[in-house]
Amino acid sequence: MNDILNAIEKRSTTRGYQREKLTAGELGALLRAGLQAPTAANRQEIHITAVEDGHPILAEIEAEKNTLAGVQAPPANFYYSAPTVLFLSGDSSFPWSGVDAGIAVENIALAAEGLGLGSVIIGCIKGAMTGGKADHFAQALKFPQGYEFEIAVAVGRKAAEKEPHEYDMERNVTIL
Repeated sequence: MNDILNAIEKRSTTRGYQREKLTAGELGALLRAGLQAPTAANRQEIHITAVEDGHPILAEIEAEKNTLAGVQAPPANFYYSAPTVLFLSGDSSFPWSGVDAGIAVENIALAAEGLGLGSVIIGCIKGAMTGGKADHFAQALKFPQGYEFEIAVAVGRKAAEKEPHEYDMERNVTIL
């Protein structure tokens, strides 16, 4: 089977990571995979901010997420203590930035699988990232002027395994 189709078939969400940091080569490959994603009208407007585990901004985002949800700290933080979290932001004036970021984040997740790494695509922080502290988080994460959070992905070496999800072709697909 082709390497890409194999990565698609094998990839699943990873919710447990080893402490080992990504190498510069691994991080570079993931960033290139995200930046090589197609964008509407070839705008190439997606910006990626890489943050290592332990950076104080991650705890601030977690606290804001929990405050907005009205919960105490859950058993795991939003990025499952992965060694690297990639935040994708897009031009807030361009209506396709969300779609473009979604394509880029899937490229990153598939590249991670191809490199033998795990990933978890993160949307649960959207409220925290776009709420009352949006400007603070955008500045702290060095988003370009006029950009806003779209989606994030955490990446690292797997400490937990999960089988890829099942699907039902009959229910989920119509061929005309």
